[in-house]
Amino acid sequence: MDRNAPDGLTDTPQRAYDESKALLNTWHGVDRLSYVITPRFAPTSTSDQMHALAALWAEQPDCLMQTHLSEQPQEIAWVHDLFPDARDYLDVYEQHGLLGERGLYGHSIHLTDREISSLADTQAAITHCPTSNTFIGSGLCDVPGLAARGVPVGLGTDTGGGSSFSMLRTMAATYEIAMLRGQHALHPLQLLWSATAGGARALHVGDKIGTLAPGYDGDLVVLNLSSTPAITQRAARADSIWEAVFPTIMMGDDRATRDVWVAGQKVTQ
Repeated sequence: MDRNAPDGLTDTPQRAYDESKALLNTWHGVDRLSYVITPRFAPTSTSDQMHALAALWAEQPDCLMQTHLSEQPQEIAWVHDLFPDARDYLDVYEQHGLLGERGLYGHSIHLTDREISSLADTQAAITHCPTSNTFIGSGLCDVPGLAARGVPVGLGTDTGGGSSFSMLRTMAATYEIAMLRGQHALHPLQLLWSATAGGARALHVGDKIGTLAPGYDGDLVVLNLSSTPAITQRAARADSIWEAVFPTIMMGDDRATRDVWVAGQKVTQ
């Protein structure tokens, strides 16, 4: 950020480029680490800073780039005032070289039809952060609609403005938002896919994680589908595995995590 933020949190275009490049060169590709280029969002980055980080992205096209997009109506109006020549919010990033297949755009609630088409055409991904969106009243993202248009969507927590790190809670909030939008109830399989394979696809690591298959990294969370009396009672009446999983998605918390494995190694007792 180089404007519209506290002095202690701002930098300059050159410093943003230099420090980002230094971190990238130090950590990107080390073990399982990857660096993500991060202009916070258009209101807090000048054109010079966005161009500088776009130049770094062009030099390192295998990196991801993340920023925010169309989270709140007031934000969108602010962006229009700051960049009056842009067609819309996404066009600000496009004009500055910050739209691409390996781009991640947080929130993306109030999108125009042109923006959705452009995201789908470039296969840039949306990071849906439902607990943040409801906690600060940003709006209700049309996740099924975006997916139907071919936009990759992954789930995120964004606890800077949200209320939980739990992906169980995030899946539950995704379900609730779809219901509030008057859409069909999301199937538990859709929710689990979004939190695992869908997220991996959005992050361009879908060939390594997010799927249970030979050759993938053994990153596993083993869930207890009877972690509380209420969940046990509902799961006992299930007629299918999906009915048994659903109450844990909607009501589960840390007690539902039985084991965690990372790269094939168990890391919980």
